[in-house]
Amino acid sequence: MAYGLRNGLAVFERRRHDIRRIGFDGALRAELPELLRWAASAGVACREEGERELGSRAGSNQHEGLVLDVLPRRWMPAKELSSVLAKSPGIVLALDRVRNPQNIGALLRSAAFFGAKAVILGAPAPHPGLPAFAQRVAEGGAEHLELCRTTDLADTLGRLKSQGVLIIGADAHARGAPLDVAPTASCVLVLGHEREGLGARVKAQCNSLVTIQGSGALESLNVAVAAGVLLAELWRSRGSSR
Repeated sequence: MAYGLRNGLAVFERRRHDIRRIGFDGALRAELPELLRWAASAGVACREEGERELGSRAGSNQHEGLVLDVLPRRWMPAKELSSVLAKSPGIVLALDRVRNPQNIGALLRSAAFFGAKAVILGAPAPHPGLPAFAQRVAEGGAEHLELCRTTDLADTLGRLKSQGVLIIGADAHARGAPLDVAPTASCVLVLGHEREGLGARVKAQCNSLVTIQGSGALESLNVAVAAGVLLAELWRSRGSSR
């Protein structure tokens, strides 16, 4: 399931072959000409639906008038991610036990905006996946990222580190090492659980720990806001203007 106007259009742009059914508010018809033409030519079920039906199918009132039945995203194995980074260096965002869909969606949006290649979702048990609401919050950002998940983030980071990938952990109590990453280097920015931060094993895999300097009125930022600030710094340090 995918819903939300920008998210739905991003799904159409990036993996239209996964779409199985389209429901839309008639008021959006003028904004969906290419999608509707494609559905007609491809034989994909597509019809106008009312607010109640759209909300029921989406399981949310934040559908923005577009709901798609779509096949699940493919999860990239960590080994495959290693090969991708070896061929084309870049930034990866890793999340240690972050499960709130609102935060995950905002994190994905920032990661896509600042050109990250992938996001790794880590949890002690299999991560529940990517909720439709998180995709909606990401405003299409999820479709521009490879997605990985792991039951042992520390081990996954250790494997990437052994292959020369720089592991940078965000820690509210760090001394504030500079985010200075060469344009030709791959790095993983790791953010942890809102209250608990990075787990000890995950932190032990980090080449460096960074923090965001503030007024001191509060101990830390929301994890999604912190990610946006740090990703912007990484984007700049890697020579984004080139």
